[in-house]
Amino acid sequence: MTGSIVILDQVPDPVFSGKMLGDGLAILPSSGDVLAPFDGEVVSLFPTGHAIGLVSDGGIECLIHIGIDTVEFNGTGFTAKVEQGDKVKKGQLLIKADLAVIRASGKDIITPVIITNPTVWQPVQLTSGEVQAGKDIVFRVAKKG
Repeated sequence: MTGSIVILDQVPDPVFSGKMLGDGLAILPSSGDVLAPFDGEVVSLFPTGHAIGLVSDGGIECLIHIGIDTVEFNGTGFTAKVEQGDKVKKGQLLIKADLAVIRASGKDIITPVIITNPTVWQPVQLTSGEVQAGKDIVFRVAKKG
Protein backbone atom coordinates (compact mmCIF):
# COMPACT_ATOMS: atom_id res chain seq x y z
CA MET A 1 0.00 0.00 0.00
CA THR A 2 1.04 3.56 -0.56
CA GLY A 3 1.26 5.59 2.64
CA SER A 4 3.27 6.29 5.77
CA ILE A 5 5.04 3.63 7.82
CA VAL A 6 3.94 3.30 11.45
CA ILE A 7 5.77 1.14 13.97
CA LEU A 8 3.68 -1.77 15.19
CA ASP A 9 3.75 -0.56 18.81
CA GLN A 10 1.64 2.43 17.73
CA VAL A 11 -1.22 0.42 16.19
CA PRO A 12 -4.37 1.06 18.28
CA ASP A 13 -5.18 -2.63 18.70
CA PRO A 14 -3.36 -4.74 21.33
CA VAL A 15 -3.44 -7.83 19.11
CA PHE A 16 -1.15 -6.06 16.65
CA SER A 17 0.77 -3.69 18.95
CA GLY A 18 1.43 -6.58 21.33
CA LYS A 19 2.73 -8.66 18.41
CA MET A 20 0.37 -11.52 19.28
CA LEU A 21 0.12 -12.55 15.62
CA GLY A 22 3.75 -11.84 14.78
CA ASP A 23 6.09 -8.95 14.07
CA GLY A 24 6.09 -6.37 11.31
CA LEU A 25 4.88 -2.83 10.83
CA ALA A 26 1.82 -0.91 9.76
CA ILE A 27 1.01 1.47 6.94
CA LEU A 28 -1.24 4.50 7.26
CA PRO A 29 -2.50 4.27 3.68
CA SER A 30 -3.14 7.11 1.27
CA SER A 31 -4.46 4.63 -1.32
CA GLY A 32 -6.69 1.61 -0.86
CA ASP A 33 -4.85 -0.63 -3.33
CA VAL A 34 -3.32 -3.61 -1.53
CA LEU A 35 -0.57 -5.17 -3.65
CA ALA A 36 1.23 -8.48 -3.21
CA PRO A 37 4.52 -7.88 -1.39
CA PHE A 38 6.14 -10.94 -3.00
CA ASP A 39 5.55 -13.86 -5.35
CA GLY A 40 3.53 -16.50 -3.54
CA GLU A 41 0.09 -17.87 -2.80
CA VAL A 42 -3.08 -16.57 -1.17
CA VAL A 43 -3.53 -18.97 1.76
CA SER A 44 -6.43 -17.16 3.41
CA LEU A 45 -8.83 -14.49 2.29
CA PHE A 46 -11.35 -13.38 4.86
CA PRO A 47 -14.91 -13.47 3.43
CA THR A 48 -15.27 -9.83 4.47
CA GLY A 49 -12.27 -8.86 2.30
CA HIS A 50 -10.61 -6.86 5.09
CA ALA A 51 -7.63 -9.20 5.54
CA ILE A 52 -5.52 -11.56 3.48
CA GLY A 53 -2.92 -14.17 4.34
CA LEU A 54 -0.08 -14.93 1.95
CA VAL A 55 2.88 -17.28 1.87
CA SER A 56 5.89 -16.45 -0.26
CA ASP A 57 7.56 -18.95 -2.55
CA GLY A 58 10.33 -18.99 0.09
CA GLY A 59 7.98 -19.77 3.00
CA ILE A 60 7.39 -16.33 4.53
CA GLU A 61 3.86 -16.09 5.97
CA CYS A 62 2.33 -12.62 5.89
CA LEU A 63 -0.98 -11.16 7.06
CA ILE A 64 -2.23 -7.83 5.70
CA HIS A 65 -5.11 -6.50 7.81
CA ILE A 66 -6.81 -3.41 6.36
CA GLY A 67 -7.96 -1.08 9.11
CA ILE A 68 -8.93 -1.75 12.72
CA ASP A 69 -12.23 -3.51 13.52
CA THR A 70 -13.11 -3.48 9.82
CA VAL A 71 -14.41 -7.05 10.04
CA GLU A 72 -17.59 -5.33 11.27
CA PHE A 73 -18.21 -3.98 7.75
CA ASN A 74 -19.11 -7.47 6.48
CA GLY A 75 -17.34 -6.76 3.20
CA THR A 76 -18.66 -3.26 2.55
CA GLY A 77 -15.84 -1.15 1.16
CA PHE A 78 -13.61 -4.10 0.21
CA THR A 79 -13.26 -5.74 -3.20
CA ALA A 80 -11.04 -8.81 -3.41
CA LYS A 81 -9.25 -9.19 -6.73
CA VAL A 82 -7.90 -12.67 -5.91
CA GLU A 83 -9.20 -15.86 -4.32
CA GLN A 84 -7.82 -18.26 -1.77
CA GLY A 85 -5.41 -20.63 -3.50
CA ASP A 86 -4.43 -18.15 -6.22
CA LYS A 87 -0.77 -17.79 -7.12
CA VAL A 88 0.23 -14.12 -7.06
CA LYS A 89 3.14 -12.06 -8.34
CA LYS A 90 4.85 -9.21 -6.51
CA GLY A 91 2.94 -5.99 -7.20
CA GLN A 92 -0.30 -7.76 -8.19
CA LEU A 93 -3.51 -6.09 -6.95
CA LEU A 94 -5.00 -8.21 -4.15
CA ILE A 95 -7.74 -6.04 -2.62
CA LYS A 96 -9.24 -2.62 -3.30
CA ALA A 97 -10.27 -0.92 -0.08
CA ASP A 98 -12.49 2.16 -0.07
CA LEU A 99 -10.68 4.25 2.54
CA ALA A 100 -13.49 6.83 2.54
CA VAL A 101 -15.96 4.17 3.73
CA ILE A 102 -13.61 3.16 6.55
CA ARG A 103 -12.96 6.76 7.58
CA ALA A 104 -16.68 7.66 7.46
CA SER A 105 -17.39 4.89 9.97
CA GLY A 106 -14.90 6.35 12.41
CA LYS A 107 -12.66 3.29 12.16
CA ASP A 108 -8.89 3.60 11.83
CA ILE A 109 -7.47 2.88 8.35
CA ILE A 110 -4.06 1.85 9.70
CA THR A 111 -3.03 -1.43 8.04
CA PRO A 112 -0.77 -3.88 9.88
CA VAL A 113 1.55 -6.01 7.74
CA ILE A 114 2.64 -8.94 9.89
CA ILE A 115 5.06 -11.86 9.50
CA THR A 116 2.95 -14.63 11.04
CA ASN A 117 5.63 -17.31 11.29
CA PRO A 118 8.04 -15.37 13.54
CA THR A 119 9.69 -18.52 14.87
CA VAL A 120 11.15 -19.01 11.38
CA TRP A 121 11.43 -15.45 10.00
CA GLN A 122 12.08 -12.10 11.60
CA PRO A 123 11.67 -8.65 10.07
CA VAL A 124 14.90 -6.70 9.72
CA GLN A 125 15.65 -3.32 8.16
CA LEU A 126 12.21 -1.83 8.76
CA THR A 127 11.54 1.15 6.52
CA SER A 128 10.32 4.48 7.85
CA GLY A 129 8.62 7.44 6.23
CA GLU A 130 6.57 7.32 3.06
CA VAL A 131 6.30 4.25 0.83
CA GLN A 132 4.79 3.69 -2.57
CA ALA A 133 3.00 0.43 -3.32
CA GLY A 134 4.82 -1.79 -5.78
CA LYS A 135 7.99 0.31 -5.66
CA ASP A 136 9.37 0.53 -2.13
CA ILE A 137 10.48 -2.31 0.12
CA VAL A 138 8.81 -1.88 3.53
CA PHE A 139 11.01 -4.42 5.30
CA ARG A 140 13.32 -7.33 4.70
CA VAL A 141 13.21 -10.58 6.61
CA ALA A 142 15.91 -12.94 7.78
CA LYS A 143 15.62 -16.60 8.65
CA LYS A 144 16.12 -17.27 12.35
CA GLY A 145 18.83 -19.62 13.52
